[in-house]
This record gives sequence, C-alpha cells and structure tokens, in this order.
Amino acid sequence: MEGSAAKKPIKTGGPDTVLRLHLAKAGLPDKPAAAWMKARPKFGKSFSRDADTGKKFWRDSTALIAMLPPKAKRTPDQQVAAQNLLHAVRRSREDFLTSHADTVYRKLTNNHAKFLRVDELCYAAAKLVPGLTPAQTDVNAEAELMQSEKDGVEVDQGIFLSHVLADAGNGMHLCHAMLLPKPQSDELAMRFLKDGLVDLGPARIERKGQAAILTISNPRYLNAEDDGTLAETEALADAAILDGLNQICVLRGGVVEHPRYQGRNIFSAGINLTHLYRGKIPFLWYITRDMGVVNKMFRGVAREDIGPEETKGGTHEKPWVAQLDVFAIGGGCQYLLAMDYVVAGADAYMTLPARKEGIIPGAANLRLTRFVGARAARQAIMMGRRFDCDTPEGKMICDIVVPPDQVEIATMKVCDDFTSSGVVSAASNRRAFRIGEESLDDFRRYMAVYCREQAYCHFSPALIANLEKHWNAANRKM
Repeated sequence: MEGSAAKKPIKTGGPDTVLRLHLAKAGLPDKPAAAWMKARPKFGKSFSRDADTGKKFWRDSTALIAMLPPKAKRTPDQQVAAQNLLHAVRRSREDFLTSHADTVYRKLTNNHAKFLRVDELCYAAAKLVPGLTPAQTDVNAEAELMQSEKDGVEVDQGIFLSHVLADAGNGMHLCHAMLLPKPQSDELAMRFLKDGLVDLGPARIERKGQAAILTISNPRYLNAEDDGTLAETEALADAAILDGLNQICVLRGGVVEHPRYQGRNIFSAGINLTHLYRGKIPFLWYITRDMGVVNKMFRGVAREDIGPEETKGGTHEKPWVAQLDVFAIGGGCQYLLAMDYVVAGADAYMTLPARKEGIIPGAANLRLTRFVGARAARQAIMMGRRFDCDTPEGKMICDIVVPPDQVEIATMKVCDDFTSSGVVSAASNRRAFRIGEESLDDFRRYMAVYCREQAYCHFSPALIANLEKHWNAANRKM
C-alpha cells in the first residue's frame, strides 16, 4: 500500500462515547454515570415488568441530574450534560408509551368508564407509574423558579398526552372528558338562572335580553390570560351554555386600567407574557385552555352518556358572538376563530405573534387557514403579520366592522337578529359546518402533535430570548 492508504482507519466514538465524554466534562462521577448508561432500558410487551424497569431508570436518572448544580448555576459543560441526560430520559418515556400508553390510559380511566381532565390524568399517571410524568410536588418545585431556570419536568406531561391523543379511542375519550362541564358549573348555572349575573372577578356573566354576556377581566394586563383567569372563564362559559333562558352567548373583554385606553373595553392581549417569563404559566394551562373553554365555545358542552362527536350530536351548544374592541392579540385572536360571528371596531386589529413569543398559538394553525388562506395564515403565525379589522383580510375574520363607539350596540343588534326568529337550528348548523371543516377527530389529531411540540416550545431557551428581545420581559414586574 502507498501513502494514506497504508494507514489504519481512525476509529471515532459513537453516540455513547460522546455522551460519556459530556458527562465526564460536567464533573459527574464515572461510576454512577457508567451504571446509568448501562441501565438504559429496552421495553417489550409486559406492562408490569416494563413499568418496574422504567421506574428504576427514571429514579436513577433524576438522581444523576441532581448531582449537577441547579440550571441557573450550571457551567456550559454541565448544561450540555443535563440536556443530554434529559433527552435520553425523555426518549425512554417515549419508548415506554409507544408500547404501553393504551394500558396506562385504560387503567387510569377504568377502561373508559371514568373521565379525567388532563391535569387529573397526568398526576394519576405519575402515581400509577412513578417517573413517567412528574408528580405534583415536582411541578410545584419548578413553579417557584423563573421560566429560564426550569429543566422542564412538565415536558413529560406533553409527551404523555401526545401518546394518549394519538390513539383514536383514548384520544376521543379524553376530548370527551375535557368537554364535560366543570364540577362547579351546575351551581353557577343555577345562580345565573336566579340572579342573571355571576361575577367571579376574572370573569363574569350577565344576562341582556336573550344573550349571556361573558366578560374576561384582567385590567392591569390589558385582559391578558393567565393561570388566574382560565378556571373562572371556563366555568362561566359552561354556565352560559347550560343556562336555560339565553339563546346566544357573547364573549368580550372588560374595561382596562391603562391610561392609553382609559375607560375602553379591550378584547384580549393574549397570554400574559410577564407571567410566562416569570415561570407562572404551567404547561397544562395551554392544553386545558384549548381542550376546555375554547373547544366548548366551538363545540358545546358534552354529556357523560353520549359522545361529543358531531355524528352523535351529544353536545349542548349555542352560537357565540365576539365583541372585538381595540385588539385581539394571540389567544384573543384564537378565540375569534372559534366564534360564529365577530363584531369589530374599525380601529381594532388582530395578531398572532407566535414568532415573537416562541410558542404555538393554540389551535390557530388548524383554523386560521379556513379564514384567510394558507399563505396569509403562515405570514401571520410565522412572520407576525397584522390583520386590521377594517381591511379586506380583516373582514375575512370579522363579520361586521363598525365605528369604535358602536361596537357594543352592534353586537347586541346581532344577538337580536340571531334570536328574533329563534335559534333552533343553530346547533345543527354548527355541527354540519364542523363535520366538513374540523371534526372532533381532526382536533384530536392536531392536539396529539400540539401537546408534544408546545411542551418543548414552552421550555425552550428561544422562548426566553424572544420575550427579552420583543417584550423587554426582564424589566417588567408582575
């Protein structure tokens, strides 16, 4: 042989060699690191055996990560090691769920005889198979941290829910659970029937003629949504839908405190970005919102004894009208896509600034194309395009655009027009539209993707960088 051909090929390390080097550079002791690498499981068909194997591996993984400093105090090498460990552990949970997600869900729901909301389901899974999803104590511990300081234990909730929703039977059962009225909703509906007004602070409903007016109120934050508004909004949406006296529902934002908008209603500023940056928006907030209140406005409230699929007609539903004052940003715009009618002020606008936030804008990726087309939808979600209501594109989402001081009057007139001839066919027409545009099964499949992808977005360094760059989040106070 001649020249380089005579040399022996240089052996390069495989993934395990690289991983071992990362762990060593982070200062992790060789013995527990080597034992952890050797113990990485391969799952088969036995649920009990695989659950025991997984529990031990996930417990040992947590212990190994705990040998590193907290995220905020790690060196770059230590952070790389932590990310490699987290990736490997999450991959093992994916593998376990590929084999056993159906068994886990059926055990937790007594073979579909029991309904659990997403939060109940995730924490029940943590008890059934410890380490598969985080326990409440694990989530509570990270909730005390800034978003940038979290390792993201809640990512495993997204992975778990993604596998549940990917299965048609289990996923539809979970969608059904999330469309059921909340436990307090019946009592709130009775109060509303008696008094015509229920005020829970962050949300209230009042009766005007044949309409139930649901007002979201977070005046300090321009009616942004956060963990302090969601539960009340969903419970009162249930009450408005279940109420026996009204025939139509209205969604609007309350009067805000900001001097620029003194005395004006604002529809919604979307997710509370200050709370998000400060680590006060739990991951399950996104899933609860889109599978709960937004989906109830779009599909109605379900019954336990009948499936909510369009072909079964098992939902109690009413038409929804949005009163759009000033702006609908992010989550506010997402609400509009679930409405039957939108009345907007001529000065109002809509945006979905997902690119500047670093998250997926709820179900907007599924719905916005139906209104403005695929290209404009991509421009809005991926490039921050703004839709002014009083433009041709804005009127693809808004049904009526009126002078700013006439929005409430015009909204009530729309309600009168809807109800003057009765709305007996409204639910039927809503179901007929949905079966062609977005069946519950279409939504289930979308949410299977959304749960996993949003979990990673929620804990991405890019989210923090975006909030600091576009929102000046580091200098804003709660």
